[in-house]
Amino acid sequence: MNDKHIQWLEWAKELQFIAQAGLTYSENTFDRERFQRVREISAEIMSLMSDIPQETIKGLFCNETGFQTPKLDTRAAIFDDEGRILLVKENNGTWSLPGGWVDVMQSVKSNTIKEVREEAGLDVETIRLIAVQDRNKHNTPPYAYNICKVFVLCKAIGGSFQANAETVESRYFALDELPLLAEEKNNREQIEMCFKANADENWQTLFD
Repeated sequence: MNDKHIQWLEWAKELQFIAQAGLTYSENTFDRERFQRVREISAEIMSLMSDIPQETIKGLFCNETGFQTPKLDTRAAIFDDEGRILLVKENNGTWSLPGGWVDVMQSVKSNTIKEVREEAGLDVETIRLIAVQDRNKHNTPPYAYNICKVFVLCKAIGGSFQANAETVESRYFALDELPLLAEEKNNREQIEMCFKANADENWQTLFD
C-alpha cells in the first residue's frame, strides 16, 4: 500500500474521530447534525477508496458512541517442550496465534485465556506480557480503525483441540517451518518476537 493510499485512510480516520467526539460532547442540535454528516462523509470516502460497501463501513463506525479509542486484540504465544510455537488454522487456510477481540467484561489476561480455550481447546496460564503494539505500525493491510495488539506468553496446562466455528486445526511449529500466516493478525516478525521472549527469562515488554 503506497503513501497516498495510507494518507487518505488517515484523513478519513481522523474525520471519524472528530465526528464521534463531537457527537459525544455536543448538546446543540445543529452541531450534532453537522458532526453526523462529517461521520457519514468519512464512511463514504472509505467506501469509495476501498470498494468496501458503505453499509459495512457505517457498521464499523456509525453505531459507536462515546469517545473513540483503539480496539484491543490479544494473542497468546504458547510453546511446547521442544520450543515450538502453537498456531491455529483459520477457515481460510492461514495460521495465527490464538486470540481475538477483548470482550466486554474481560481483562487482557482473562480474554487471552478464553480465546485459547475457544480456538485451540487448551487451558493455559499466563506468564508475562511480551508486547503491546499499534497494529497499523506492524500488520497489513492497514485497518480503518486503530487496534492495540497485546501479545502474552502462556503455558499450556491441559486440554486438547476441539472443532469450533473459528479454527479447523492446531499445531506446533518451529521458527524455520512456519506455515502461511494470517498477516493481518500476525506476521513473521511478530512470531520471531514471541520466540525471543520465550527464550529470555528477563524479557522486557516491548510497546509502541
